[in-house]
Amino acid sequence: MLVLRFYEPFRVAVVSAPDPTPGPGEVLLQVHATGLCNSDVRVFLGEKKAVSGVVPGHEITGKVVQKGRGALAEEGEVVALCPILCCGHCVFCREGFRNRCTSRKTLGYDLDGGIAEYVSVPEDLVRMGHLLPIDPDTPPQLRALVEPFACVLNSMEALGVRAGMLFAIVGGGPMGLLHLVAATAYGAGPILVVEPDEGRRQVARQLGADAVATPDEAGEVGAMLTRGEGFPGVAVAVGLAEAVPTGIALARRLGSVNLFAGFPPGSSHPLDVNKLHYDEIRLLGTQNAPITLYARAASMIPRLPQLDRIVTNRYRLSEADQAYQARLGHDGLKSAIIVEG
Repeated sequence: MLVLRFYEPFRVAVVSAPDPTPGPGEVLLQVHATGLCNSDVRVFLGEKKAVSGVVPGHEITGKVVQKGRGALAEEGEVVALCPILCCGHCVFCREGFRNRCTSRKTLGYDLDGGIAEYVSVPEDLVRMGHLLPIDPDTPPQLRALVEPFACVLNSMEALGVRAGMLFAIVGGGPMGLLHLVAATAYGAGPILVVEPDEGRRQVARQLGADAVATPDEAGEVGAMLTRGEGFPGVAVAVGLAEAVPTGIALARRLGSVNLFAGFPPGSSHPLDVNKLHYDEIRLLGTQNAPITLYARAASMIPRLPQLDRIVTNRYRLSEADQAYQARLGHDGLKSAIIVEG
């Protein structure tokens, strides 16, 4: 089979590899599509660690084509994956936060992921219910959004987003736009998207943003939209430290600001700590999601066809390395490797 392998920063290659065979409790997944995440790009840039020689890709969907002895899966079932392997017994696993497991491993970083024709899904992942059935008639590039959309739902839950709630998103890239689609589905609004690129602001308008603004315009536009009160919830969906003050400035008293995006190592930026203190603003972060939100994402995505506007770049497996260059060059929005389906 063909796979993409990561060897070291700035070096990935499509190569041949033996077809995997599932062991006891494992399943063999024929990959239909795998999304390329900004975290994958950060690994490529050396900003985030992955095992040398690993097959990247944690945003995976495909069909179960073979199962090992005792595997809790049905052959022929179309699924998306929660790519997290967890211990099941640490305090975080016991409390339902497997994404915070103290010995967590993740497909695409620690173990082979989905930019391949097939992936062998480990027994622990199968046993803990991390195969999520999803409507097989949904296009594969949308099914591959279950993992990032679950992460967005976790952000929304942390911010308490609900129907009729004012909401601001700093960053109109793929993850910011996924926040927009999710917030619209929740019935939140009015919604402001802050983004310097005009093309991305235009997509935000098309996906339902009530207002868009450049970072320089954000304060004025936000004040007009909220009658000067600010937003109860703000998601910072771009990994630039200089975007954080914009998010904090948009928040109202008793508001919450979520640092959703990952930042390069060592990132820092001065903050107006008096605003945090006197306005009682809650500053938080979210990363990945509990398994319950993966199941919710798998249920919601088939009902959100507008998500297809976000997956702008699609590549065959044989040209998967080109997807990295597209992301680095800010070509389009979300990239997906289409393998089958």
